[in-house]
Amino acid sequence: MKTNILFSLTLLVLANAASGDTVSQPARPETGPLRITPELITQFAEEMRTKHPALQAAEATVAAAVANEATVRRWEDPMLRFGGMAAETMMRADEGDLLYGIEQKLPLFGKPQASRSLARAETGVATADAEFRFQRLRRDLALAVFQTALADRVVEIGRQDLDWLETLVAVAKHRYEAGDTTQLDVLRLQNERARRQTRLQTETDMRGQARVNLNRLLNRPLDSPWPNLLLPDVARPVAYSPRLMELALKFEPGISLRRQQVTQAEAAVTVARRERYPDVSVGAEARNYTGNGEFRQGMLMLGFNLPLGNRKRYAAAIRREQARAQSIELELADAELALRNEIHELIVRIDAARREALVFQDEIAPRSRAALASAQAAWESGRGMMIDLLDARRMLLEAQVMQARAVAEQYEWLSDLVLCCGIGDLEALEMIGALPEQQNGEDTR
Repeated sequence: MKTNILFSLTLLVLANAASGDTVSQPARPETGPLRITPELITQFAEEMRTKHPALQAAEATVAAAVANEATVRRWEDPMLRFGGMAAETMMRADEGDLLYGIEQKLPLFGKPQASRSLARAETGVATADAEFRFQRLRRDLALAVFQTALADRVVEIGRQDLDWLETLVAVAKHRYEAGDTTQLDVLRLQNERARRQTRLQTETDMRGQARVNLNRLLNRPLDSPWPNLLLPDVARPVAYSPRLMELALKFEPGISLRRQQVTQAEAAVTVARRERYPDVSVGAEARNYTGNGEFRQGMLMLGFNLPLGNRKRYAAAIRREQARAQSIELELADAELALRNEIHELIVRIDAARREALVFQDEIAPRSRAALASAQAAWESGRGMMIDLLDARRMLLEAQVMQARAVAEQYEWLSDLVLCCGIGDLEALEMIGALPEQQNGEDTR
């Protein structure tokens, strides 16, 4: 399975023409704000691959499975036998009283091949499970990055709002001293500033928690500092198509893992069938007389067990493995049905988040900004009310936060879609149209 399955889609949708910086040390606070880019996500993912204990455990499991595959023997160890005979001297002299021989089990009826196929299937399951863990953690890493960027944006909006309120409080005090406004307006603004300060502290703490979660995924110290992360632009819509579903059914890590489990179960059925056949061995035995060391006799032997008495047990073992294989096949069929539904739901959610981001970005935020400017001008000229100014301000803040949240949600759903699809080539990405909108020289946050 491709090692770059999960984030190829996310990485491309994050790329935008206005952001071409290459960051070598993304986690150092002195580097300044960072826009989320393919290089940034790739660097984080590779760091996580080498440092995350769950991924290291999965790699160790794969190594153990590979080693187990190498332990399957075609030829069993030969059995050496030694013995002696206690009898009268004449009998010992005639027949020999020193017995020795060798016995070798033969690799017949495909038993070693079946065991080796089962070991290979177990290695395939371990490899698929390691890839599945890695892809899920990459998805979690993307979600953590987007959540951190959203938290940074919310704190930035809160600080801008607090600065605006500080300025407005100063203006209101000056106007109150000049007799151009009432004390109620001053007190209302001071209360609004106090609420904003408290909310900003909470938002800052939540951003700290988002960074702690990101550090945990990267196995860094939890208090490692981070620069501000900038959300990418709104991504283009993703259309539901048979090709997209085909890629999802082929490359989704969970589906691939279940297919490997089906292969393992089928190999186990084959091993159970082969157990019905007898174990055949050949051997040789010789006898010497210890009195003079002369050879007395030799024998060749063919041995095999008779599995007739346990036919019911062997048949039950076959039925057991067949039932397990059928169970995994049915789980695979159910997972494929669930995946089809999940793909459709994700595309609906991605499109909904995109529409919401665009309506706040292109319509609601500009109107709210104009309304705030008008309300502030009216209040400063004495023709407007403070309550209208505060309402306009809250409307703009809501638009800015909701637009940022919608962008983050769109990329979070895209990350889930990438996990489901496992798309890894540029041609497939261009085909589904998951490319970022151009900024046109303007900040669309």
